[in-house]
Amino acid sequence: IIYELHVGTFTREGTFQAIIPLLEYLQNDVGITAIELMPVAQFPGTRNWGYDGASPFAVQSSYGGPEGLRAVVNACHERGIAVVLDVVYNHLGPEGNYLGDFGPYFTDRYRTPWGCAINYDGPGSDEVRAYVINNALYWVTEFHIDALRLDAIHGIFDCSTRHILRELTEAVHAQAERLGRPIHVIAESDLNDIRVIAPITEGGYGLDGQWNDDFHHALHTVLTGERRGYYEDFGRLDQLATALKEGFVYSGQRSTFRRRRHGSSSISSPPVQFIVYSQNHDQVGNRAEGERLSALVPREALKAAAAAYLLAPNVPLLFMGEEYGETAPFQYFIDHGDPVLVEAVRKGRRAEFSSFGWNGEVPDPQDSATFERSRVHPGPQTQSDRAQLLRWYHRLIALRKSVQALGSAQPGKHEHHVWIEETEQVLFLHRRALNSRAALVILSFNREQTSVTLQKPLGTWELIVDSSDLEFGGSGANIVPAIVVIGEQGQTISMPACGVAVYLDGTPS
Repeated sequence: IIYELHVGTFTREGTFQAIIPLLEYLQNDVGITAIELMPVAQFPGTRNWGYDGASPFAVQSSYGGPEGLRAVVNACHERGIAVVLDVVYNHLGPEGNYLGDFGPYFTDRYRTPWGCAINYDGPGSDEVRAYVINNALYWVTEFHIDALRLDAIHGIFDCSTRHILRELTEAVHAQAERLGRPIHVIAESDLNDIRVIAPITEGGYGLDGQWNDDFHHALHTVLTGERRGYYEDFGRLDQLATALKEGFVYSGQRSTFRRRRHGSSSISSPPVQFIVYSQNHDQVGNRAEGERLSALVPREALKAAAAAYLLAPNVPLLFMGEEYGETAPFQYFIDHGDPVLVEAVRKGRRAEFSSFGWNGEVPDPQDSATFERSRVHPGPQTQSDRAQLLRWYHRLIALRKSVQALGSAQPGKHEHHVWIEETEQVLFLHRRALNSRAALVILSFNREQTSVTLQKPLGTWELIVDSSDLEFGGSGANIVPAIVVIGEQGQTISMPACGVAVYLDGTPS
């Protein structure tokens, strides 16, 4: 259960050390088992998302440098919390980047949205590949990082017979064996290319998992009704069901947004290879005004969103602050010293949002106020509505940990079935595990109270969680029945607007 955070905005101090006192809150009040740090390689100035890193082997000085990073990793490990580090191997930042003066690290054969691509397959590329692989090994060896999240691998171009992603993953896994501990490699990719996570023996690159943006887009559009930009490919509840059943929604069919066919089938990939979320730094921060989901949908819809991914068979990821409904935006910020570059970034941000048709002025990335607005306020919550939502997240995560059927699905040990009632906008998730009570999760995305008839799975089902309970900020109406008996004739039940009901069957399966 991964918690993504940005070191600079997660606390008032914006340092590694300042994270340590909040680990108790993250572990006990929320229930996470891993934190994911956005990139920490040295970048210009003191304010940056981290994707403008210019010195890949240096740790950001304003965060506390290498000793600060070691301290927070050690503190996490003392608590049994894993640490994932976001690393960027598709480009370097535009300011302070002198790497090209020392060798053929870049190529103009390919272009990325951020400038020249890294040279992974041209003349001199053997040494470039070694440099990047050694950087990956540096983090896992010197800082005891447990997993690497590779940023935007669709910006990594390599026509070699042995792709750099495969070579890097093999090197990390070999180092994991030498060190005697598991180390994972995770991709961020919008390619929907199954080769990324397919085993090397099957012609894949062998990465352990990847972020699944299709899941996010399917969930987001059902919740918000947005259909612009890349969201125009989504908006149907059956697409969310597909993401839960198979992984990729687009597996070779035509994408309206891309104006071509897109993706490959992931139906044979274990669900545990996909990381799912309702929010992350990209999906929030790359909106024109950086609004979180809490600014877009009602509180009950936030609870439905949380249940959709926290009770999924995949690996869930929270974005800092969402567990209590943080309302501060997460906006794009920089601290460049070159005025020409600053203006170019401003223009680029405005142009980026044209396809979404978002109106209003884009916050100035260079203004320190943009950075300050993006700070979150984690910790035990005193406002009743925030405390109620935090209890909801904690309850769902506790269920995920205590009910084997609701954990990350392991091949051969779990099975799950998904179906929908399109007219009523209700999704059903039936999950089973060996020697465990089966679970039935009912998610209503209907903005009104509705009724559905349960035809399966047969048997007696006991309600264990109802999102309308007062402790979670619900109405307390409790219209969802405490016991459901599903026979051949089925049983009709009522569901509150954007309601969530979780049932367990009477006997272990």
